[in-house]
Amino acid sequence: MSFCLETYLQESENYEILISRAGFKDCKIIIEEHSPEVIHVKAGEKILGVRIIGIPPIAIGIDEEKGTITLPYTKPCYGTSVVELPIDEEEIKIIKSLNIKN
Repeated sequence: MSFCLETYLQESENYEILISRAGFKDCKIIIEEHSPEVIHVKAGEKILGVRIIGIPPIAIGIDEEKGTITLPYTKPCYGTSVVELPIDEEEIKIIKSLNIKN
């Protein structure tokens, strides 16, 4: 599946914004508190078609039961938000493969 986060957020309402206009550290805390599983990726890693920016390591939350991920999303002029959105199992596996070992 080819998934583009930019397009998805423009065309769908099937996502939740947990916090907006936040700092990178606040986003990491929200993700770690909200998600049953958290992986960490390098800054600049491409996830769902966009480069993830922030203070490394960047937390990505995974909830396989709900079929969602929670990630920081930075958009110029709007700041950084934490977005939870549904994705399929194949995309979750791809994201998990980006986990850097602590």
